Amino acid sequence: MKRTLSRLIREIPQFLLCSMALVLFLSENALAFADRQITGTVVSAEDKNPLPGVTIIVKGNNTIGTATDTEGKFKLTVPEESTLILSYIGYISQEIIVGSRNDFSIEMASDQKQLSEVVVIGYGTQKKGDITSSVASVKREDFIKGTVRDAAQLVQGKVAGLRITTPSGSPAANTQINLRGINSINGTSDPLILVDGIPGGLNTVAPEDIESVDVLKDGSAAAIYGTRATGGVILITTRKNKGGSKSTIEYSNYVNIQTIARRPELLTGDDYRQKIKEGIDYQDYGGNTDWLSEIMQKPVSHNHNLTLFGGNSTTNFTGSVNYRDWEGIFLRSGQNRFTGRADLNHSMFNNKLKTNLQLINRVTRSKGPVNPADNAAWGYIYRQAIIRNPTDRVRTDTGAWQERDGYFYENPVSRIYESDFEGTYKEMRMSGSLDYAPINDLNFKLLVSSVQNNGLEGNSTTFKHTNTRLSNQNATAGRFTSANDEKLLELTGNYAKSFGKHRLTLLGGYSWQDATYESFSASNWDFPTDAYDWNNLGAGGALQKGQASMGSTKNKWQLAGFFGRFTYSFDEKYLFMASVRREGSSRFGVNNQWGTFPAASVGWRISKESFLENIIGNAEIKLRAGFGITGTIANSPYLSQISYNFSRNEGAFIGGKWVPGFVPARNFNPDLRWEKKEEVNAGVDFGFMKNRISGSIDFYSRKVKDLLYDFPVPVPPYLTGSMFLNAGTMKNEGLEILLNLVPVQTASFQWNSGFTYSTNRNKLVSLSNDQFKASNDFFDAGYTGEPIQISTHRVKVGEPIGRFFVWKSVGVDEKGGWLIENKDGEIIPIADAQPEDRQYYGNGIPKHNLGWNNSVRYKNFDLAVNMRGAFGYDVLNYQSMFYNNPKNKAYNMMKTAYDPIDGKVLNNDLVYVSHYIENGNYWKIDNVTLGYTLPQNLIKGMKNARVFVSGLNLATITGYTGIDPEGVSMTGFDPGSDQRDKYATTRTFTAGLSVTF
Repeated sequence: MKRTLSRLIREIPQFLLCSMALVLFLSENALAFADRQITGTVVSAEDKNPLPGVTIIVKGNNTIGTATDTEGKFKLTVPEESTLILSYIGYISQEIIVGSRNDFSIEMASDQKQLSEVVVIGYGTQKKGDITSSVASVKREDFIKGTVRDAAQLVQGKVAGLRITTPSGSPAANTQINLRGINSINGTSDPLILVDGIPGGLNTVAPEDIESVDVLKDGSAAAIYGTRATGGVILITTRKNKGGSKSTIEYSNYVNIQTIARRPELLTGDDYRQKIKEGIDYQDYGGNTDWLSEIMQKPVSHNHNLTLFGGNSTTNFTGSVNYRDWEGIFLRSGQNRFTGRADLNHSMFNNKLKTNLQLINRVTRSKGPVNPADNAAWGYIYRQAIIRNPTDRVRTDTGAWQERDGYFYENPVSRIYESDFEGTYKEMRMSGSLDYAPINDLNFKLLVSSVQNNGLEGNSTTFKHTNTRLSNQNATAGRFTSANDEKLLELTGNYAKSFGKHRLTLLGGYSWQDATYESFSASNWDFPTDAYDWNNLGAGGALQKGQASMGSTKNKWQLAGFFGRFTYSFDEKYLFMASVRREGSSRFGVNNQWGTFPAASVGWRISKESFLENIIGNAEIKLRAGFGITGTIANSPYLSQISYNFSRNEGAFIGGKWVPGFVPARNFNPDLRWEKKEEVNAGVDFGFMKNRISGSIDFYSRKVKDLLYDFPVPVPPYLTGSMFLNAGTMKNEGLEILLNLVPVQTASFQWNSGFTYSTNRNKLVSLSNDQFKASNDFFDAGYTGEPIQISTHRVKVGEPIGRFFVWKSVGVDEKGGWLIENKDGEIIPIADAQPEDRQYYGNGIPKHNLGWNNSVRYKNFDLAVNMRGAFGYDVLNYQSMFYNNPKNKAYNMMKTAYDPIDGKVLNNDLVYVSHYIENGNYWKIDNVTLGYTLPQNLIKGMKNARVFVSGLNLATITGYTGIDPEGVSMTGFDPGSDQRDKYATTRTFTAGLSVTF
């Protein structure tokens, strides 16, 4: 299979060249049949002024076309029986049959579709021109092209304030996503993701099956989702049949290859031998092994998607099948995924009753030495490849794995081949809806869904694994299974009415959600044979020794809410929206199980006022402002309830006999409630020059109150020494800018360009409430790992989040030891440093995030170039901190380890100092896609065909000396930590094809 795919990769360039040559030949010959010249003038229907630059092409042949001149005139030679397609930014496109005419006078009407374009919002849709909140919408035609992991990468760099990164190159890794900064300490800052209105994930459906992604960014837009909406709301809409009578089949596929984006430059075996000649104490085993290359492969991955549309205006269906098989750059790491979706729509009683049934089935299988999604396990293998002596060999002369004694020192190749993992994850989503409209302007909708997720994992190690040598475990095996069942019922009523200059809508609804999760795990070791894998756990000897493990868990939570929304528009100038949600959750304490989440926003289309209309003409300017309250729900269902753990090691002597008992594990807190975010948002939407220049500007300020925090409490009267309480406040504010341009538009050439910019400032305001006060006005976050073993960040009341807390290094002494600045500003050796000498240094959260997206069309060619950057932040370079120090000769290190610092070679134990915190600024050429669309009807029955090549993560311009300044965590309270244990990021090259019949 691999040989076949490799051959396919080699033949793709030849296939593309031949295809393009054939297309160009046919296109040139098509001109031979053009035998009649026509002329005409195009004007605006409103003011009869000529329209220069109107694109005019012959339908079915994009190579024949022109554009109007400065007087709106055009001249074109066309084939007989042609149809012209006219398009112009800000005007409605139209088709004109040439017939027998030779001269044309054409009027084009202004296109208000930018304003009437439908945007998905909470529990419905709204015209873009009527929206008064901060809502971003990205349609299918504007998605990122080429290889994408999930729905988030489709809109990467296209939504201001939405930061999307991919810190891991694993084929099973997801993108990391954050909207408008960190908003919780112990809750989640992740956005709520809804797929066709039902809670899901970024991988619920294949990216090829998505029609649009809408992001509710501010509180006034998201408040209707209550306690789940503080991190924002992402609404994913899948593709559906538009109700046409023709059946359509679409097929697309791509094949890609990956390489490591950047690898550390380590000492080689020859470097070791040179150092030995220089008198440095290294061990030479006679070999020359590139250990990173030994654990890597050249992966070939492929993706296939088939979509069918059929039916008519009464009954229609959409069906799609997606299969993805991705390999990773590390040996034996891979994942395949099958996703099938069926969507059936039927209307009856003169369209008064509409029904929808949808079924989504997703099956994911992962295989390898460890779970491909387990960055910690892969990171440990990666670490072993870096520290391994390059003069050593992979195997001994007898073919056994070459192992050496040493602290956390293992053969990385043996860990890959002497362990095994297999995981199967299944998701079944079933949903149905009834939409009934008893009278005009009024409809009721009932939505029910059931989502079931099941996972089954197995892992094992052989007799030859290092577990046997180091821990005497003689083969290990484990099994894990989980099941999550989530049900949803929603009933909504919607009334919309227009009269005169007034337009209003009323929405009311009820939502109920129920989820149950359970899992079971078991493991054993000391097996008589390692051939069992995980299929005979009872045979392990650790069971008889009482050292095997077994565990299970189950939890359940429920959520119910009543909600309503009112919108009003007068003369399409003055806009108003108000909403409220009353929500209850079983996760809250008995005294606070219900909360209220109101929101309101206003809009003013100032460009429609008479005092501006004569000045700015057809430009569009809308001012808007909003306020909303959302919540963050507790992560665990039972944090408000008392809990006891049974322990055989704790109890009491009763009658001279030890009696084990139950030990308090959690205090009772009936007052536990949600975290509450209050957000103010002010913005402006604009469009000039018939929307050839358009965009938006938003400023927001959000305050999160009642933060969930683990407080120390006295024992007694409390049963345990800590307790989750609502205390503390956090503040975020920022600016977001979106700018879309159409610099060039002619018959054969069009260029669209889009810019996004965002900045965010945050601060921890307090860590206390009226009753409790934290023992410190700060908390530490992050961890260096062994052997340094110290926290990396500190979050302090009144200060920004994301700051490193470190000993500030100022150089090295004559012996190569670090010199640091102590709390009094004195320069001292680090050996004399105290914990209180650490100080704040840099910040791991970018101050500025930018995106620049370009799409260019020249005749049948299309080119997309997407670039992103982050500025004003720092990265802790773990790679340098651990491997740029020549002190420990037992481990390999970077080639730069012996480079002098202040003229001296470093001679200090590993330590966390500011020297390793670097400027993380970068600009990334992220995605470049070149495509060619074949002429229509080139093959009978084929409506459209396109071939493309694409590159992902092509180049990073940065001064950072580590692996990837973007390949670091940007969430949590230790941002900017470039961990040493990781699955390295990759560069991807793709070739693909899509056809429509």
